[in-house]
Amino acid sequence: MPHPAFAKTNLAVITGGASGIGLASAKRFAAFGMRLCLVDLDPARLQAAAAEIEGAADILTVAADVGRREEIDRVRDAVLERFGPPDVLMNNAGIQPASTAIHGGDAWSRIIDVNLWGVVHGTQAFVPAMIAHGRPALVINTGSKQGITTPPGNAAYNVSKAGVKVFTETLQHELRNTEGCKVAAHLLIPGFVFTGLTAGDRTEKPAAAWTPEQTADFMLAGIEAGDFYILCPDNDVDRPTDERRMTWAMGDIVQNRPPLSRWHPEYKTAFESFLQEGQAAKP
Repeated sequence: MPHPAFAKTNLAVITGGASGIGLASAKRFAAFGMRLCLVDLDPARLQAAAAEIEGAADILTVAADVGRREEIDRVRDAVLERFGPPDVLMNNAGIQPASTAIHGGDAWSRIIDVNLWGVVHGTQAFVPAMIAHGRPALVINTGSKQGITTPPGNAAYNVSKAGVKVFTETLQHELRNTEGCKVAAHLLIPGFVFTGLTAGDRTEKPAAAWTPEQTADFMLAGIEAGDFYILCPDNDVDRPTDERRMTWAMGDIVQNRPPLSRWHPEYKTAFESFLQEGQAAKP
């Protein structure tokens, strides 16, 4: 059975709701007969997204910058006035302009503001009222495998998503230790998903990528199963491979290897052997 938060006329607030995983999730929530609030930057894209959604009991769209607390507070006030507290809060908005540890300029500030502060702002704006209303409710924060294995290539994005992981872990710990609280948090960890964030110049989905709809379906199944870490595979990387990569990343600390040793030429053979051991252990 679906989680009780996904009930008819219950409310879901989704940031980054005009496209990608956010929009796909909104469509799945609408199929339960839920009411929706979609939050994104562009009013025109929000209206277009709302027009695609069928079955929702009601839809509110709010153009806002999740990286600015005063704008999230404005969203909260509009939601509470029209609907009351949400039953599902999906902090999903994310951006990925290029950055390095040494260079990046404004990209660093913007990525951290949207990807990390957007999650913090959304949580702190909405969750107190979600706890107070006393019904089973969910906070779903969209992280990334890059926040766990931290591959080279986009330092600011990795830092922001590592922050989302730690924040969501701490949030769930606090929620489960709050007397009478019926709100639970989950960390959505997508694989390679073909969205506007990842498409680049491509117009057709690569064979390796999942669709946003597949990711939303996997998310719902993970929540139904009670998973906190909703670790999504894709068409190229299965869960055992993800597990080995993540285990190796933690091993850099435990075994005192160089950071990001998976990409270090002196450890290339050792990592490949470690990965193959995992493949051999598959049933």
